Amino acid sequence: MPEQKVLQVVVDPALCQGHNRCKAIAPKLFELDEFGHAHAVGDGTVPAGLEDKARLAEANCPEFAIKVVQA
Repeated sequence: MPEQKVLQVVVDPALCQGHNRCKAIAPKLFELDEFGHAHAVGDGTVPAGLEDKARLAEANCPEFAIKVVQA
């Protein structure tokens, strides 16, 4: 059985402009601060079954502030 790859979402706070598309697409992966800027929930680990949502959030960020990386 192949090893399961663990993914992590990372938000660059210098790039995030608070469009909140990531939160709308994947609310279990992102939280917003008091200014509406996103950050990953916990350490950013993507739970099994949410990999597609993580990649969709990355693809829909107009500021390219989100990266999905292997943890």
